[in-house]
Amino acid sequence: MERTCCFTGHRPQKLPWGFHEETPGCKAVKKQLRDEVIRAVEQEGVRRFLSGMALGLDTWGAETVLALRKDWPITLECVLPCQGQAERWRTEDRKRYEHILQQCNRVILLQKSYTADCFRRRNIYLVDHSDLIIALWNGKPSGTGQTVNYAQKHHKTLRFLQF
Repeated sequence: MERTCCFTGHRPQKLPWGFHEETPGCKAVKKQLRDEVIRAVEQEGVRRFLSGMALGLDTWGAETVLALRKDWPITLECVLPCQGQAERWRTEDRKRYEHILQQCNRVILLQKSYTADCFRRRNIYLVDHSDLIIALWNGKPSGTGQTVNYAQKHHKTLRFLQF
């Protein structure tokens, strides 16, 4: 049976380095993320990865999977909460988003228009369709915290990155 992994984590605004990915803290998290993706593939048989395509860990996870596809038979599916997810983002973030969508194996659009619960619904979809969740969470109440709690309630395997 094909095993699946997804990502959940805080947006850059809630991380100590913000949008400055060149900082040592961000680089350390990205290295942990790469190591966990490789571990998932090599030790846990994960072949399918899901990204909710939010800024931060979702984006880094998607980019990591795309970079590792040359070495392993893995796929990336981008699960979008609604059309226009990135329309209010900075130009460079929108370009990055579009670049990932062009390279992924499949795009799943959960609903056409934005609703107040579309991100929560996306997160539930990610967890429901995954065996393993790689998370970047500070332990405080948030959308990431809700996703982690939902995953724990449904007995999913979680791997936490440290920052």
